[in-house]
Amino acid sequence: MKPPKIASVGPVRWMQENLFSSPLNTILTILAVLIVYGVLAPLIDWALVRGVFEGSDATPCRTETAGACWPAITERLGTIFYGKYPLEERWRPDLVGLLGVGGLAWLMVPHVPAKGLAMLLMLTVYPVLAALLLLGGVAGLAPVSTQDWGGLLLTLVIAATSITLSFPLGVLLALGRRSDLPAVRWVSTAFIEFWRGVPLITVLFLAGVLLPLFVPGGQSVDHLVRALAGFVIFSSAYVAEAVRGGLQAVPPGQVEAAKAIGLGYWGATSLIVLPQALRLSIPSLVNTFCGIIKDTSLVAIIAFVDLLGQVQKIGQDAEWASPNTSATGYLFAGAIFWALCFGLSRYARHWERKLGSAQGR
Repeated sequence: MKPPKIASVGPVRWMQENLFSSPLNTILTILAVLIVYGVLAPLIDWALVRGVFEGSDATPCRTETAGACWPAITERLGTIFYGKYPLEERWRPDLVGLLGVGGLAWLMVPHVPAKGLAMLLMLTVYPVLAALLLLGGVAGLAPVSTQDWGGLLLTLVIAATSITLSFPLGVLLALGRRSDLPAVRWVSTAFIEFWRGVPLITVLFLAGVLLPLFVPGGQSVDHLVRALAGFVIFSSAYVAEAVRGGLQAVPPGQVEAAKAIGLGYWGATSLIVLPQALRLSIPSLVNTFCGIIKDTSLVAIIAFVDLLGQVQKIGQDAEWASPNTSATGYLFAGAIFWALCFGLSRYARHWERKLGSAQGR
């Protein structure tokens, strides 16, 4: 009898089993490495090897051998992050960000107690406190108009607000589309199909022009509120379709079993159907949320200057004009958007594996 085969581990064994397990895999691996090298090598050379890292203006960036113009970014980090938010008041968005990171860490880090309390605070107290700090005008804080918000601050405010509000609205629309009540089903279906069939740019224009018409007494509506309303309405339609896909994937036997033990519609939906549907909808929901984060750049059409708009303004500044300034700004903005979306997707993937393992048990 042969001795049992000893399982070997390590990077070499992993590469043999996954990258070079057959002649075809070997060829594909080599081609992939060549393609990645062909893309990354020039980028690294331009951004780091030939990149300019010092200078008070764009003069060093105008030479023929110069690469990325990083001083244009470092000298304008304040406007890239905060827009025209007053310099002496920037501690307020910093505090809002710090509280937000602390609350998210409380929710995300495993084995931290009282997560229900953390969720309640983040959904009720934190939004009000963040709005008061950013807007000011109370408790001795200087008022700051939303027209002065910009850069990464504006991007995060729009993305976070749109995701937070569109998710519950989308869930209700998805349930309404599957309702047995014809009126509820027709209204939900019409809402979803209409807004999914209209470009977001059009929605933002409609929100900017039509929303004030629904306010009584001729009162004005803040432009940021108009933009947020457009984002929430548009995003909720896509969230609804993602959740509806999860609802359809839940076996009908789950509903029948819930009814057999005496649960009504809302009991079966909230305790049995919806938890399973949301777990199955995680990939689609994350894709929708990443799209919201990236679509925040469209607020430029209604006179807001977000993260991408700020780096575009740097490229148009005569002081920093050079052949590489705009490309450097786009690379910097792209890296921030990628970090936000990648972090969101990896955390969602973590929960998808965790919930999948729990379901498997």
